[in-house]
Amino acid sequence: MSILRLTHIGICVSDMERSLRFYRDLLGFNYLSRLDVEGEPSNTLLELPDVKLRAEYLERDGTRIELLHYASPGTQGDGSPPAMNRLGLTHLSLRVENLELLLKELAGAGVRVLESTNVYNPDFRAGAVFITDPDGTRIELVTAPGDPARPPGG
Repeated sequence: MSILRLTHIGICVSDMERSLRFYRDLLGFNYLSRLDVEGEPSNTLLELPDVKLRAEYLERDGTRIELLHYASPGTQGDGSPPAMNRLGLTHLSLRVENLELLLKELAGAGVRVLESTNVYNPDFRAGAVFITDPDGTRIELVTAPGDPARPPGG
């Protein structure tokens, strides 16, 4: 197989400045670069008409995300978090040190916390909860002892 590496994960956003504040300022992603594209060959690649796109690249812990803002043809969706059993990518996950304190900070900054998803597993001494980005993309926050590169209990 000749696949070399994962390059990025794309996230469509309705307001680039608001999303940059969320991912960069609140979640600690580092800004890398910006790319503006328009027309062909992007229309063909993205299977969209009249593309006018701004992409901002951010990175954290070796994972690069690409925030995509479509001035044309615009965005689709209402910002509701999709069901976890919906086909396709479902969420990003971040390991955190102090979940309770972080949730207070994020809620104070206006971040939507999906309180009904807040769980704690005493067997693993692990907790998790979902928040959403400004456009409804789910982000799982996980706290657990041990190696943060391994899943809790693993």
